[in-house]
Amino acid sequence: MGQVRQPRRVQAYDGELGAAVARAQEGDEAAFAVAYRFVQPGLLGYLHGIVGDDAEDVAADAWLDIARDLGRFKGDGAGFRGWTATIARHRALDHLRRQRVRPRAGGTEQDVLDLPGPHSTHEQALESLSTERALELVRGLPQDQAEAVLLRVVVGLDGPAAARVLGKRPGAVRTAAHRGLKRLARQLGIGGETEKGVTDGACRTLGEST
Repeated sequence: MGQVRQPRRVQAYDGELGAAVARAQEGDEAAFAVAYRFVQPGLLGYLHGIVGDDAEDVAADAWLDIARDLGRFKGDGAGFRGWTATIARHRALDHLRRQRVRPRAGGTEQDVLDLPGPHSTHEQALESLSTERALELVRGLPQDQAEAVLLRVVVGLDGPAAARVLGKRPGAVRTAAHRGLKRLARQLGIGGETEKGVTDGACRTLGEST
């Protein structure tokens, strides 16, 4: 699986993505292909973190839904990334249900109240992993943490957009992402006391440097 783009770079292309989506809604097939190329790498990385090796099959199902419902979408490039992530998540959860695999429980209200303090470097933890290895470790996190990390770092959504995809409050998603990255650092036995934003260090493994 190829490397995924980092959030800042993804967001830099949102203008082009939005324009391509608008043209695709008017029936421009080439524009739809452009939108696909912008979105697919991050979407595939997100799905890999949820369903593993079945990610490409689930992504294909998601794109069928995206193409079918494209005319209903309203928004810009960033909104399109969030919309496609929501559709992909629904297809992933359907896939897991068919396999009779119950996703691990999401976060509770305590996730909002029990905010993490300064923690050891998820940045160092992620820098020491290859992209594929990082996604495998993320997949081993509790469901709420894995999805928060994937949406923020791999898909490149901001906190409110990721919260909308997951049906949670932004504070809960932020907490889950921090906890997930902290857990990855702990699994690798890495310590330290720098406090960074969720994507600052994570991108260096799940994509490219900031």
